[in-house]
Amino acid sequence: MPTHGPHADPGLGPEGEIVHLLRATTVELGLLSARFAQRNGMHPTDVRALIALMDARRAGEEVTAGRLGEALGLNSAGTTALIDRLESAGHVRRVRTPSDRRRVVIEVQERAVALGWSFFGPLIERAAALLRGYDERELAAIRGFLTQVRDAAAGTASPGPGDPAHTRGR
Repeated sequence: MPTHGPHADPGLGPEGEIVHLLRATTVELGLLSARFAQRNGMHPTDVRALIALMDARRAGEEVTAGRLGEALGLNSAGTTALIDRLESAGHVRRVRTPSDRRRVVIEVQERAVALGWSFFGPLIERAAALLRGYDERELAAIRGFLTQVRDAAAGTASPGPGDPAHTRGR
């Protein structure tokens, strides 16, 4: 079986081991998220929505219903139902912006942040503690790798160093 190219066995070599570890980590995080959703009477999409809203809040960005639906791959009706569920549960609220009263943004409530932290906080603290064991160069490599994998999974990645497509046409 080839070790490089489109038919390569990703189980070969240190790269394959890392890819398999990343996949296993993704599976475990998905299971953890599903347990959180189940324990709190949520749909998994509700959890994804709350994560998107918390990430936007951390970045200082406002999120409209349309933007949230787009981020989650939902149509307008599905987005409305999602926001209605989250609002009824006290996790989000719809807020008219002061600059344009016609514009409504979705804000995550502190109750949802506290609920998430009570469940995911220990994992976040453990991961942060592990990362403190790396120097700046190693952290930059980890950040770069995870960013590129995320972008590849989202279909937005451009070929990078070590990617066979990166050197095509040269």
